Amino acid sequence: MPEVESLKRFLTERCAGRTVARADLAAFTALKTYDPPLTALHGLPISEVRRRGKFLALDCQGLWLVFHLARAGWLRWRDELPATPPRPGKGPLALRVTLDDGSGFELTEAGTTRKLAVYVVTDLDLVPHIAGLGPDPMAADFTPEVLGAILARAGRAQLKGVLRDQRLIAGIGNAYSDEILHTARLSPYKPASGLDAEQVAALHEVIRTELAGAIQRAEGLAAKDLKGEKKLGMQVHGRTGQPCPVCGDTVREVSFHDSSLQYCPTCQTGGKPLADRRMSRLLK
Repeated sequence: MPEVESLKRFLTERCAGRTVARADLAAFTALKTYDPPLTALHGLPISEVRRRGKFLALDCQGLWLVFHLARAGWLRWRDELPATPPRPGKGPLALRVTLDDGSGFELTEAGTTRKLAVYVVTDLDLVPHIAGLGPDPMAADFTPEVLGAILARAGRAQLKGVLRDQRLIAGIGNAYSDEILHTARLSPYKPASGLDAEQVAALHEVIRTELAGAIQRAEGLAAKDLKGEKKLGMQVHGRTGQPCPVCGDTVREVSFHDSSLQYCPTCQTGGKPLADRRMSRLLK
């Protein structure tokens, strides 16, 4: 979410007040709606850019261009875009939006798994995943009491899963849930309902501080530099095998079928490594 928030601010500076000259689709699987068509955006001014969880939405006179970059997607800004529309193909380009001054942005997606999603809607809640989002952790009404109620309802569910579930809390995701739990000195496997009121308040403070710090570090950066800044700011996520910057213990990893988590045993689990069932099966 911090990187998406930074992209929102980046696009607000460059797009608000400008007009969409063209919106060209290069990857047909990316567009999830058909009515209104993508061409309905042509000639419409952009009044604002909003963020909902990890979704970005451009308001074009009540018609919304919404997109979710997913894990491998990104936004590339270009001061001058080609005059000819892109050819649909197998490359990384998914969508190109050209503004009235010739500048604009491209949505790209690396790899072979296509999860980047684009929508054109008249109401943001018509996007199914937006309608089902939980509260935004940076909103003023996300209080310790709200977090406590979410954790209580989650019951024995693991903290890691609760923090990254967009239906419960919008925007934290995989990377920042690792960072939050490390700073809070909590095991990813700890049951959500196992925290007392003091621990809930402390976790709430860490959530807000970690996300606000990441947003501040990204302030003023160009879109192309945001991913690099994110990696530099991480203490445990993506740093398997490296020393924990707090205690010096080795950062460990637990792998799942489509993701992984990183943690410090000394800081978070009383020195005990967590079971990695996937790795255990590979070693048999």
